[in-house]
Amino acid sequence: MGRKSEKSKQRKLLRIEKQGKTSEAQALVDSANQLEDPLTLLPAFRKFDRNGCNFTVECQRISQLPAETVEWAFDLCRRNMQIMYDSNGGWSDKAKRAEMTHDLAWYLIARDEQSKPHGFVHFRFDLDYDRHVLYCYEIQLEGDARRKGLGKFFIQILELLAYKTKMQKVVLTVFKDNEEAQKFFKEKLKYEVDETDPNDFDFHLNECFGYEILSKKIAIQQ
Repeated sequence: MGRKSEKSKQRKLLRIEKQGKTSEAQALVDSANQLEDPLTLLPAFRKFDRNGCNFTVECQRISQLPAETVEWAFDLCRRNMQIMYDSNGGWSDKAKRAEMTHDLAWYLIARDEQSKPHGFVHFRFDLDYDRHVLYCYEIQLEGDARRKGLGKFFIQILELLAYKTKMQKVVLTVFKDNEEAQKFFKEKLKYEVDETDPNDFDFHLNECFGYEILSKKIAIQQ
């Protein structure tokens, strides 16, 4: 009985420790989501002026975005990604719209001098398997804004925001057959397959996943 009681005590202590870490992680996520404008932490990143582009970058909650901007972002995502989704299970307007208009959604928008949008990022501060992370759901650019460095600039902002808000990682999902995105994140930006990637832990289900979950660890501020 004594040995069994000791094991029970250890399990209880582990549960308490896990609950404490989860509570701390949730508090960090809540604190990040209470920011009025996350870009106040990175004032130098409000402008993207290079390679023929002169964009102003803004950061807003989904609830703050004008309806026409939400529709533009949804349309851009569909134009850029529907074919790829259709080859990996199928595109759903309803599901994608629900994802993009989630209450916790934040957006980075790059606009030109006439306020025309040329690219966006949809991200969230959230708990992911009890980890406090910045999760990038979408990064989409208009054709005239590609290969100008804007995508890399957006990701730099996400990584710095993760650092400033004490998130553990930046996490994102990439289709396996999206060769350009695979090369961009893995080779150029040094993202790695995340420990939560289903291709690693669901192999016994004999299920093939058409995507990978990638991440980059963020140095925690002391």
